[in-house]
Amino acid sequence: MTPMTTGREKPTTAVGRARRARPTAKRAMVGRLSWGLADQAASSMTNFAVGLYVARSLGLTAFGVFSLAWLTYGVVLNVARGLATDPLVVRFSGVPEESWRAAAARSSGAALGVGAALGAVCLLIGLGLGGRVGPAFACLGVVLPALLLQDAWRFAFFAAGTGRKAFVNDLVWGVALVPAMLLAARVGSVAAFVLAWGASAAVAAVYGCLQSGILPRLTGAPGWLREQRDLGYRYLVENVSLSGASQLRAYGLGAIVGVGAVGAVRGAELLLGPFLAVLMGLSLVTVAEAARVLQRAPHRLARFCLVLGGGQAAAALLWGAALLLVPDRAGELVLGGVWHSASALIVPATLGVAGAGLGTGAAAGLRALAAARRSLRCQLFASACYVGGGLGGAAVAGTVGSAWGVAAATVCASAVWCLQLRSALRERHHNPIPEVRTP
Repeated sequence: MTPMTTGREKPTTAVGRARRARPTAKRAMVGRLSWGLADQAASSMTNFAVGLYVARSLGLTAFGVFSLAWLTYGVVLNVARGLATDPLVVRFSGVPEESWRAAAARSSGAALGVGAALGAVCLLIGLGLGGRVGPAFACLGVVLPALLLQDAWRFAFFAAGTGRKAFVNDLVWGVALVPAMLLAARVGSVAAFVLAWGASAAVAAVYGCLQSGILPRLTGAPGWLREQRDLGYRYLVENVSLSGASQLRAYGLGAIVGVGAVGAVRGAELLLGPFLAVLMGLSLVTVAEAARVLQRAPHRLARFCLVLGGGQAAAALLWGAALLLVPDRAGELVLGGVWHSASALIVPATLGVAGAGLGTGAAAGLRALAAARRSLRCQLFASACYVGGGLGGAAVAGTVGSAWGVAAATVCASAVWCLQLRSALRERHHNPIPEVRTP
């Protein structure tokens, strides 16, 4: 005889299903975060290998020229991310595949367009400069579209929740770099290395088209920039101010204290390099994950951001504590004569990274909420504090003072990020506005 079912069993069954679904959702989130870390590890290792190989192949002066081209690429990359890929991650993470494909085609087209436009500028500047620097910038202008398209595919894959494809794409770039760099070494010029770097990125960019089954819609770029301008232009200012603040602090520190101070700060950053790579890897997926949390369980967004930021801050403190236990002999083996100056900055540098990690959780929440105006204010405040603290501390107490000034600045900035997130969540609770996604 079949037992009779009561009306109470259905809710219990639904609750049971929900409880069983939670571990599955958490495992999926952990998996996506893991692919973000793996992808950043592959990217960081590739960049480190390229820098080391070029430095050993060309020598100090030529490597300096290559570094100028590399830094210029970093600025252009931030421009492309702000206009093209950051809005994609915010508005098209976890959406139906058809909507994602249409957005990815136009977003990648926008990245390609930015690369072509700014690449043309670099090409003209390079042709006008001549000398050692000119050919490097001219070649950078040629390869910029491929470099930005490859990066656009990474963000598109993370928005779709398929970080594994981004990891594979970076591996393809790394494999293509090997023969390209060997050929460049035979030529022995900076221009050859820049072309080899960009040509291998082109291989990965083409492979990204095959992975996604999408061709970039260059004709859709103007429409994408116009439709996403409420986010894109603010993210552009955010990204450029972030990279610009770091450069201003370095230039100012060199002028106030001396070039050796810049080397000491750079040495401390290298000691924290593995953890910074983790932060960068997480940043690829945290906004997309925060957007998914907002869609599925909006009331959990604040907790997600708190756990994310607190976890990163705690991990940074643990990494710094481990660095304090490193014996001088081992430190000298890694950094040589830079170790003694860099090791004196471990405590303030660690606190600075921990403060920045705390703020990244709130930053991810603000971007998921598409609160671009609030996040822009926070980033401008953080950049101003970073430059002011770094240079003010340098004027008062030299290199160590600069490090402590930056640490205090990042903690203050993180507090502002958290306050702005709380205000944005309250605003959304009192004035809920249905999100509109443009296909």
